[in-house]
Parts: sequence; C-alpha cells; structure tokens
Amino acid sequence: MSRPAIAHIRLDAFRHNYRVAKQHYGGKALAVIKANAYGHGAVQCAKSIRSEADGFAVACLEEALQLREAGITEPILLLEGFFEAAELADIVAHDLWMVIHAEWQVEVLLAAKLKHAVHVWLKMDSGMHRVGLSPHEYGQAYTRLKAHQNVKNIVLMTHFANADNLASAHTMQQVQVFQETVQDLHHSANLQTSLANSAAILAWPQTKITAIEHHWSRPGIMLYGANPIIQSTADNILQPVMQLNSRIISTVKIKKGDAIGYGSIFTAERDTTVGIVACGYADGYPRSAKTGTPVAVDGNITRLIGRVSMDMLSVDLTDLPATGVGSQVELWGNHVSANAVASSAGTIAYELFCNVKRAHFQYFDPSNI
Repeated sequence: MSRPAIAHIRLDAFRHNYRVAKQHYGGKALAVIKANAYGHGAVQCAKSIRSEADGFAVACLEEALQLREAGITEPILLLEGFFEAAELADIVAHDLWMVIHAEWQVEVLLAAKLKHAVHVWLKMDSGMHRVGLSPHEYGQAYTRLKAHQNVKNIVLMTHFANADNLASAHTMQQVQVFQETVQDLHHSANLQTSLANSAAILAWPQTKITAIEHHWSRPGIMLYGANPIIQSTADNILQPVMQLNSRIISTVKIKKGDAIGYGSIFTAERDTTVGIVACGYADGYPRSAKTGTPVAVDGNITRLIGRVSMDMLSVDLTDLPATGVGSQVELWGNHVSANAVASSAGTIAYELFCNVKRAHFQYFDPSNI
C-alpha cells in the first residue's frame, strides 16, 4: 500500500473562490497561479476555471510555457516580466502579457524588433519598495511605451505592502500616490488599472479608482481558501481547496513524566495515548509547528505533541479512545484551518501550501463526475 499522505484538491472550491473574488470586487480578475498554483497544481487549477477566468498570472516564462503546453490559451501575465531580452521572442510567440517594473526593461522592450506588439502591465512602486518604477519615472515611461509600435495595450498597476493589516494606513497612502501619479493620464482612452490583491479584494473596496471604469484584480491566496486577513470574517465565504490527510500508523502509551520524540520537547502531564502519523516536514508539514497545533483525527479535533520529524509527527489520542491505527488524520483542510497551523508554526498559509511535496495529489471536481 502507498504511503497514506494525500493532498486532496477540490477544484470546485477553487472555482467557488474565484467567483467570490469577482463578485466581491467587480471588474476583471486574473487568477494568480504562480508557484504551481501555490502548490496546488497550476495546470489542473487553470483548466478548472478556464471557461470563466479573465486570465492567469504567473511569476515567469517557464510557468507560462507549462500552461501553454497544456493547452491553456487564455491570457497569461508574467508578474516579473522578462529577465533578459532573449525571452521576448517566446513572449511574443506564445502571446503572453508582461509586467514592466524597471527602467532597463523599458529600454530593452523599446529597442527590440518584435513580430507583434505586446500587452504591458506597467508597475509603479507606490510604497512597497520592492520592484516598480518610481512615481517620478512612471509618467514618462507610460508615454514612451504608449507611443511605441511594440506596445499594444497598457494596464497601470501597483502592489500593496500592508493590505493584510486592517489597522495600517499604508494601503490608502499607496492608493493616493498611485492616483496622484496617474491622474494626468486619465485623458487616455481605455485606461485600465490593477491594484487589488486578495487582501484588498476582501477588505479594501475603496482601493477601486472610481474614475477609471476598467479595473483588474489579482486574487491569489484567497483562491486557495486561505484568508490573508486574520481579523476578517471572510473565511466563511471561502472554501479550502487543499486538504492534507494521512493516517495513524502506530500508537504508544506513555506515562506521566515521559517525553517523546526528538529533543524530548514534550513531557506528558498525564498518562497519554500517542498516535504516530505518516506525515512530516519532508511532506511539507512545518517542523516549527508547536505542541498544541490543532489536528483532526476521524473528524475530532486534538493536538500535535512533540517535535515534527522528517516523516512522522505525533498527536494526542488520550481523549479519543475510538481512534487508533488506520484512523484518518487531517493536518489542514475542512476541519483544521491552514491559517491556524501556519500561526502555530510562525509562518503563513502561502508557505504551507507551497511546501507540500511527496504527498500523493488527488484532484476532485464534482462537475466532472
């Protein structure tokens, strides 16, 4: 029998979450499926919503070509654009859209001899200070690109640094910088903008620039059922896409005062029944998860105890006498929030999803049954 660590992927939940993003924010939405759809399977996720998606966003050319080779013909945006001039030939050949975020990219694009004009998303650094043209560079770059034969269309974009923090004023400060910078461009026909990531979609409706009719959102983590805003109540409108499961493969009874696992970091406060689960950090479960992290066994919530090892982890079965070898274990999914596990491990759900490996992936889509 195969090792029982399984990542169940609900493609119907992925579709549901995409629809929530569009209904919540309006306009068009690029489904962000970079990093293999945050570890969920980019090709499978893209195919599940291709009939209704306005387009997709990935990090780089390699990710886009994987989708094209799988038959995905919808628009695909390269969020980091190109890394060298030689990539432009493939970008044109495969009809990809690209982000321009640096002056050197502007110069390379304008100097290139292309067979066809390309779609450009021009990125402004409105306050995140990672990548993007500064506000004083932005208008000139837009004007030069707009007038050039290599450019078919331009979407004006920026990215928020603190939209997941409802108490921060930084998001609206970034919106103000963006608006002030692009206001002189409003005379351009069909001006399009893109500001909203998942957090802005869920909690910052005021990030929509009402003077501009055409806006694109860029839902990412919310598509996979995780809410980037811990203070928000949006969890009840999102559906988890990944359920990471395994089984109890052994049990052991220890006495009060006994320790278990590497480092002996857990000492039993009472006589304890321990369940050993076939899942560890080599499967993507975080080694840094602390004793007390919620785990569901046969649908009942219990807790992780001791240190997560490479292939196994331990759970407390003392109050679940009906459980034992063969019992089903959910590490996160429908009963256990990925955010709760991430919080215990000092990380974020994004990282949990991206780190899942070695587990068998099983895709489920009721609409195709």
